Amino acid sequence: MSDSSTYTFQLDPTQIQKLKEVLEGLGYEFRTIAYAHFGASKGRLSLVMYQSGKLVLQGKDSKSFIEFTLEPEVTGVISQTEAHPSESSEQYEPHIGIDESGKGDFFGPLVIAAVYVDKGIVQQLIAKGVCDSKLIKSDQKARGLAEEIKRIVAGRWSVISLGPEKYNELYFKFKNLNRLLAWGHATVLENVLERVPDCPRALSDQFADERLILNQLKERGKKIKMEQRTKAESDWAVAAASILARAAFLEGLEKLGSQIGVELLKGASGAVKKRGEEIAAKHGEAGLRTVSKAHFKTFQECLSPGLGL
Repeated sequence: MSDSSTYTFQLDPTQIQKLKEVLEGLGYEFRTIAYAHFGASKGRLSLVMYQSGKLVLQGKDSKSFIEFTLEPEVTGVISQTEAHPSESSEQYEPHIGIDESGKGDFFGPLVIAAVYVDKGIVQQLIAKGVCDSKLIKSDQKARGLAEEIKRIVAGRWSVISLGPEKYNELYFKFKNLNRLLAWGHATVLENVLERVPDCPRALSDQFADERLILNQLKERGKKIKMEQRTKAESDWAVAAASILARAAFLEGLEKLGSQIGVELLKGASGAVKKRGEEIAAKHGEAGLRTVSKAHFKTFQECLSPGLGL
């Protein structure tokens, strides 16, 4: 490790392929490098995947990439301490947690959810086994927990599901995914604040300058203390929001698949790309746009099979 923003990992062939698929889905720019499978970059992160299996990450976004993309989606290594939210005293104080689902999925909606908790609610969430949704392997279990959370929170939650057509429209308007996410975070936060106007604090995962969210908030939201934190899913409220978001994403994915007459797959793998090519061949660009996120590199590759990386 040459500095605090440089990290190295050793990946096996399966993980290397998975990494490439994930990066493609997230819109990374690829480049050719000697003795490497590929190099890729986006924002404040640059990486090289060497033929030896050595992965080198550089840049200020390295740590968040490791925590929220590399570990959960590629290596599957999640420390035991992250399996359940922590027991710090602030966990039990009134606050709103915000999280999203579908950001890295080519098909389906982007879903953002917010959940209010206080001490009594947290105790009930603990009893039901709520944890970060990425740690729940069963979609059925996630959906069941989502219904329990809604019952426990009793209306003090909000979910917005941006189907592909609306998502593509807003992405074109904002020109930036973080700005779109900030708008979504502010929207669900405002919705929950209508029901608990005296809530003093809100927490979400660190994804951009917090001013992006603050600038989207209206009068009620500007009075709240807005925090962003890496590994925010260790907070009970954020964990609950992550489950509501995942459940709504799954519902939206199934509904879109039913409308177009084909099963839509999660993620951004090679199988997802193949399914996109099939949809494009049958329904054209317009049909593909109704079920997918058009700014993904995969979108253009599905329209021109064989020309992608």
